[in-house]
Amino acid sequence: MNVLGIETSCDETGVAIYAGDRGLLAHQLYSQVALHAEYGGVVPELASRDHLRKLVPLIRATLEQAQMDQDDIQGIAYTAGPGLAGALLAGASVARSLAWAWNIPSVEVHHMEGHLLAPMLEENPPDFPFVALLVSGGHTLLVNVAGVGRYELLGQSLDDAAGEAFDKTAKLLGLGYPGGPAIAALAEKGDSGRFRFPRPMVDRPGLDFSFSGLKTYTLTTLQKESAGLEGDALAALQADIARAFEDAVVDTLAIKCRRAMEQTNSKTLVLAGGVAANQRLRQRMNQEMRKLAARVFYPRLEFCTDNGAMIAHAGWQRLKAGQASEGLAFHVNPRWSLMDLEAPAP
Repeated sequence: MNVLGIETSCDETGVAIYAGDRGLLAHQLYSQVALHAEYGGVVPELASRDHLRKLVPLIRATLEQAQMDQDDIQGIAYTAGPGLAGALLAGASVARSLAWAWNIPSVEVHHMEGHLLAPMLEENPPDFPFVALLVSGGHTLLVNVAGVGRYELLGQSLDDAAGEAFDKTAKLLGLGYPGGPAIAALAEKGDSGRFRFPRPMVDRPGLDFSFSGLKTYTLTTLQKESAGLEGDALAALQADIARAFEDAVVDTLAIKCRRAMEQTNSKTLVLAGGVAANQRLRQRMNQEMRKLAARVFYPRLEFCTDNGAMIAHAGWQRLKAGQASEGLAFHVNPRWSLMDLEAPAP
């Protein structure tokens, strides 16, 4: 089965084709970063309109890349949530219209399930069961994964997601959008020994996260230490703060992941989502998993951020089991919980 996947949950327009017997055949991605950068974050109305402008050209380009036409597609998968309502509607309306016009089934895909299964696109995919850390701009989740749709929530952020904390901290430091890459680049110039920021909630039992207090601590440190500084001295301070912030987030995620692995007796960890592209986080996770004689799996860097490939693959998993949307009406769910998903029929 050849499945066309469409991703429009936020500020990336992704289209891909996945075949059950041959894997990923083609994928195209358009990022709206330049569009939103001047506003310091995503503007939902602009995002929705840009998805509509880009979707049809990207679908054509993906079909051409795969050397296919519409008759070669047997199913369509699209992100139905969570995400920005207008952005989700842009992708859903195009996907369902094409499915109706081409007389093929379509299926709703949960955005975070797409991220969770993204490492399955690699040549050496993980086997079920495993523990997954899903860490992005909108979500920080620890999940025990027994199979597709068989998810147990172990922990989640009680306030800001890790990626959101990166974006907000980058804004405090006067850096660009998106904040994650900007913080990581600046942190490379920083002195890891100058500041030590708190590791939130690691001194108490449980696997939940909280990053809003760390953001406040960063702001307080910046205000206190930057008084009277300018030029190179101010730039050095900002780099040191970026490094301290990144170290705190990485340590917190690593400590919680190790705790989750020990709690579940798992020997396989999956790290996915936009923050999974952070190299310091990957290095630390590799170290922690070696201590536990466990393995850690990641998507390739281009599939850490939002993309159509993960949606096409997740949709294929459900379409092959006979799951499909019914009728002409469709809806999106901007606050769709991963725990609401059910396993596809065997």
